Amino acid sequence: MVTSKLSTRQPLSRERILNVALELADTNGLDSVSMRQVAQGLGVEAMSLYKHVANKDDLLDGLVELVVAEMSIPSPSADWKDALRERAFTVRKTLNAHPWAANLIESRSSIGPMRLRHNDSMIGILKNAGFSIELAFHSMIALTSYVYGFVILEEGNKIKGQPKDIGNLQQVISLAEYPYIFEMISFAYAKKSQNLAIGNTSETDAFADFEFGLQLLLDGFEKVLAKKFN
Repeated sequence: MVTSKLSTRQPLSRERILNVALELADTNGLDSVSMRQVAQGLGVEAMSLYKHVANKDDLLDGLVELVVAEMSIPSPSADWKDALRERAFTVRKTLNAHPWAANLIESRSSIGPMRLRHNDSMIGILKNAGFSIELAFHSMIALTSYVYGFVILEEGNKIKGQPKDIGNLQQVISLAEYPYIFEMISFAYAKKSQNLAIGNTSETDAFADFEFGLQLLLDGFEKVLAKKFN
């Protein structure tokens, strides 16, 4: 059980409850978050939580709002490509910090004010840039799918028991049987070695090149937008 740093004698509030739930999720995963565990982290009885959160669903919705609050909202006057780029990087950074959050956010049927504000801001930027509501919708879905999918694959690549060194895969994959896979792995290994040689030890793009896919999406959106005015 996590003994929360927030469990000192303070008045119980929704904010404190959600912060302890967030701490639990980050430490032990989302499955560890229950009314009983949160209450223990706060040093109170579980029943006392219900004055501030209606039920487990309300608790999870509150967690979503906390996580989304960490994602920056671009200025309304921002260039649309800069805004989408900022959105992509801030969402990825936030979801990397809370690996359990991607699936939770997309599984919730209710949408809180923070998510509404975040999405409404982005749609407004796109609309003001000349996107139709249909193109704005498809662009947002495509970008969200890319970022969330990339984060989920990144986290899967970190699962205990998987080879941490790309070079290990070269030992178990036959060049004769899988020549193209072997070539791709060799490329990835060479890229990793090159990054280490120049002192780049960041894991930011250890799995794949996030910027590459993002740029393809933005360029694609731009081409579709240009057709609208031709």
